Parts: sequence; C-alpha cells; structure tokens
Amino acid sequence: MVAQQKLDFANNVQLSLTLAALSLGLWWTFDRSRSGLGLGITIAFVATLITQFLVYNGVYQYTSPDFLYIRSWLPCIFFSGGVTVGNIGRQLAMVITV
Repeated sequence: MVAQQKLDFANNVQLSLTLAALSLGLWWTFDRSRSGLGLGITIAFVATLITQFLVYNGVYQYTSPDFLYIRSWLPCIFFSGGVTVGNIGRQLAMVITV
C-alpha cells in the first residue's frame, strides 16, 4: 500500500523554501561532508545556469516561470540530485580490502 498526500502550497515561494529545507535535510541525513555540500551547490548553480540558457534561447520553455526564465524550485532539485549522485559515486569508488 502506498501512502501519498498532495500538499497544497499557497505560492511558489512556500514550495521553494520547503524544498530547500528538504534538500538540506537530505544532505544532513545522508552526507554531512563539506565536499558533498560543495558538490550540491555547484551542481545546482551550474545546472540552473544551463537551464536558464536553454530557456532563454527557446530550446525549452516553462508554462509559468517564476524566477527569471525558470521555476524557482529547480535549484533545490538539482542540489538534491548532486548530493545523491555524489554519494553513489563515493560508494562505488570504495575499495574493500580484506
């Protein structure tokens, strides 16, 4: 059985702040390293710039952008993805010595 609930946010700022808190919580729970935080922030910044570039040049578009040309929650998603992929990479790079 799957439990799910649709959260109704009053505006996009509330959604973005909630996702930012959840993203930092994800980092704190699973990583807590400076390199993980730096990787997440770098990925969020670079990926958001690339997305803005694509939207500005008409390659991609949002139906209702709210932060320059993109959605304001996008950097939070990129941050979480950077932390997750960084942790997966660290786990794959570990060598077990007996």
